[in-house]
Amino acid sequence: MDILGTVDPANVHHVMSSNFPKGLEFLKMFGVLGDGIFNSDADLWKNQRKLARVLINHQRFYPFLVKTSRGKVETRLIPVLNHVSEQGLIVDLQDLFQRFTFDTSCILITSYDPGCLSIEFPDVPFAKAMDDAEEALLMRHVVLETVWRIQSWLGIGHEKKLSEAWKTLDRVINKCVSMKKEEMSKKAELKEREEEEEAVDLLTSYLIEDDTFNLKRNDKFLRDTILNLMLAGRDTTSSALTWFIWLVSQHPTVEEKIREELKLVILKEKLRNGCFSRQKS
Repeated sequence: MDILGTVDPANVHHVMSSNFPKGLEFLKMFGVLGDGIFNSDADLWKNQRKLARVLINHQRFYPFLVKTSRGKVETRLIPVLNHVSEQGLIVDLQDLFQRFTFDTSCILITSYDPGCLSIEFPDVPFAKAMDDAEEALLMRHVVLETVWRIQSWLGIGHEKKLSEAWKTLDRVINKCVSMKKEEMSKKAELKEREEEEEAVDLLTSYLIEDDTFNLKRNDKFLRDTILNLMLAGRDTTSSALTWFIWLVSQHPTVEEKIREELKLVILKEKLRNGCFSRQKS
């Protein structure tokens, strides 16, 4: 394994935020990601990054982000945590948060809710496909290229799982794109859509945004972009949430400070709403 590991924030920032060339070895290993932002280099990487930043920071996306995140916490995450607590069950927090961030990411990107987060903890083929693909990509880093290429050719081992996962990812994402295009077409006919004001998901934004960055937004581009954004939105946030909860559990004084700050925020919000109510009356 010819790998260099780093946890220095400056190094991570340099690799992730600058045009750091990935090379052919990277592209061979991560072929399932297509020409998305994780695989692209040079101008293609710069233009995809610029467009993604524009759409994520756009005024039409922020309300959708707030509504989706709050709704998923209130209607799914809290009820599941309450259920686990009442039943005295042991739960894998990382799995729980992965379900939360996967559902949220899918809604924010496509408006599609896979429904991973519920008290039944259901198996969702799309989520499993992402897990299988990530596992296979990891294995490509620890075995010789000749080995995983032979496995791919024979259709065995992790490469078989990757092939099947690839098909599932393509099928679900392409269906989301087709449904979104049909939905937008119907809205356009009825003249119900107001592009600059309506809160929308990122897929809608990619379809309606002007072609400022010279990107061919065909079905393949949309497929690759959606998959890359879903990977970025799921594992990173769920891992951060899991470690955050663990760290807080190890530091009671910090937990108490957080509780006090939350109580203060809630009190201020109640006072503000009370003032508004009196003014209206």
